[in-house]
Amino acid sequence: MKDEKPQKPDESPWVAVARYSEIGFMIPAAVIVGYLLGLLGDYLLHTHWLYLFGIVFGAVAGFVSMIRRALQASNEEDKKEDGNGKP
Repeated sequence: MKDEKPQKPDESPWVAVARYSEIGFMIPAAVIVGYLLGLLGDYLLHTHWLYLFGIVFGAVAGFVSMIRRALQASNEEDKKEDGNGKP
């Protein structure tokens, strides 16, 4: 009896909606943050090209974050299916 783990209650559909909508906001948010940091760098260093680097860096960071989150969600779904005894 000590080996049995209590089962988690099924999460509501709103939790799933929030989890997957988060993925859609990651890339635009990362691009905006990169752009703003690039503008700040342009202002402080008196250049006119760092904002482009910030946009590219933000897009790459957003894609990496999105892929990591999607893989994490996929792994959680696989564990949930394995725990229920379904293939």
